[in-house]
Amino acid sequence: MHMLNADLLRRPVRVLVIGCGGSGSAIASGLPYLHQAMLVAGHPCGLYVTIMDGDIISSANCVRQPFCSAEVGLAKAVVMVSRLNVFWGLNWTAVPTHLCDDKQLQKADIVIGCVDTRAARKRIAEACTGQQRSTALWLDVGNNAESGQFVLGAPWNGRNRRSRQRLRTAAEIFPELIDLSLPEDDQPSCSVEEALSRQLY
Repeated sequence: MHMLNADLLRRPVRVLVIGCGGSGSAIASGLPYLHQAMLVAGHPCGLYVTIMDGDIISSANCVRQPFCSAEVGLAKAVVMVSRLNVFWGLNWTAVPTHLCDDKQLQKADIVIGCVDTRAARKRIAEACTGQQRSTALWLDVGNNAESGQFVLGAPWNGRNRRSRQRLRTAAEIFPELIDLSLPEDDQPSCSVEEALSRQLY
């Protein structure tokens, strides 16, 4: 049985969402509901969420992601966080850069990775793992044309000791997800029509 760290019940639960595309924006949009439910259930603080993505909104994003033409050219993370903060009265944070420094994960209790390359997923795995790290949980979300995964794990680090009960991470269960010797899956085309046809058929 997996047990939550007791300190997560006494203070804000710091969540870092990495990637704000199709999957990331959908997950981010659902987190305020979880935040409200935690408060109603008696949690003293609920969630404190940071959304990280270095991408800029393009016209193609407006077809398959929750962005509009008026937002083309703006940072995805900033637009998403601004929208959530205004609607829900929150003070969550946007980081409009790609993950490039392990220190960016040091304050996160829960990391939700919504990235689409092996290199990005490997960077998250390395940043969560090791004696000097303290991430409690890593939720890895990903998909391609033919498969997908949704894996919650407790990275081995200074917070999660080695044990038979520790939840294994996506990188441990599916090591091919971070194997840089394998080719990357075909990425969605800049052509909206082609991108849609790849996912529909």
